[in-house]
Amino acid sequence: MAAEHGMIEPFEPGQVRANGDGRLISYGTSSYGYDIRCANEFKIFTNINTTIVDPKNFDPQSFVDVAASVCIIPPNSFALARTVEYFRIPRNVLTICLGKSTYARCGIIVNVTPLEPEWEGHVTLEFSNTTPLPAKIYANEGVAQVIFIESDDPCEISYRDRGGKYQGQRGVTLPKT
Repeated sequence: MAAEHGMIEPFEPGQVRANGDGRLISYGTSSYGYDIRCANEFKIFTNINTTIVDPKNFDPQSFVDVAASVCIIPPNSFALARTVEYFRIPRNVLTICLGKSTYARCGIIVNVTPLEPEWEGHVTLEFSNTTPLPAKIYANEGVAQVIFIESDDPCEISYRDRGGKYQGQRGVTLPKT
């Protein structure tokens, strides 16, 4: 289905489990889903401006932009990133995304909202460091698994039909109202 509909680009038809040094958090096609990768673009939350986190009036200066192969998230903080993959969800598919156990076992929560029918774009990822220590995220390696739920019928009103505010997003996208 992914190849037929151009749902995921770039698409890895198998599961990649090793790189040059043999140590890699896996990505690609899994048993019933797809393990997505984190790109090397990060927005690390900082409280240097002692601002209030307000989803209706978010201050972009609350982040420090980092482009690197790893991201260090301060204790009890978070960072935003995006997937390497660009998604095009068919009209009869909904996805749920859950963080990989490798990160969960380190106290790092990966949060992604569902990808609705006919949504497309890079997925914005949120990494929460729940620990009292700095936490490391690896770019270009697996961070979460997308599970695809196919309906027998297409939805009545898709994300595209509604003119969803995150449609076609590229890069790390901050909150919009």
